[in-house]
Amino acid sequence: MNFCNNCGNQVDFGAVVGDDRPRFNCSVCGTIHYENPKIIVGCLPIWEDKVLLCRRAIEPRRGFWNVPGGFMENGETVEEGATREVQEEANIQVEITHLQMVFSIARINQVYMHFLAEMPDTNFSNGIESLETRLFSEDEIPWTEMAFTSSIYTLKTYFADRKKGIQQLHRTDYETFEKERKSKL
Repeated sequence: MNFCNNCGNQVDFGAVVGDDRPRFNCSVCGTIHYENPKIIVGCLPIWEDKVLLCRRAIEPRRGFWNVPGGFMENGETVEEGATREVQEEANIQVEITHLQMVFSIARINQVYMHFLAEMPDTNFSNGIESLETRLFSEDEIPWTEMAFTSSIYTLKTYFADRKKGIQQLHRTDYETFEKERKSKL
């Protein structure tokens, strides 16, 4: 960041009184420019014993499968963002039933929140961000073609919970999940 988005003057990077870390700040108007993590929201749409996944038509990871999701927009709730992402990727409105997971990736400043959602019917189609949309049973999931670790975590925890007949909130971070996955190989 070079210039203050409040007054347009050049910003400094350094200590700020009352804060424990350096920040971009403007010595002219006093605005502190906080850089905070991005929130990514998504939904795992469910139809009977299957889940809806989308093959990405955009980068990153174009051509790989994922749980519909993306960056939250200003002015929306996490639930609104998650259902919007399903609409954009699969052209279907879903009804959220449960917050299923929170997944942090601290090294890239991102927090993922995925919900479970019911589909009203199977009238879905490829959205503008999808090459393909499809329902999968657990044994059909294309595990080696999944775009993101967060989608893998969502699917694994969902199917494990379904076998137990429970719904619960799962929380982890990328490093912990990857360490657990590698120890099982």
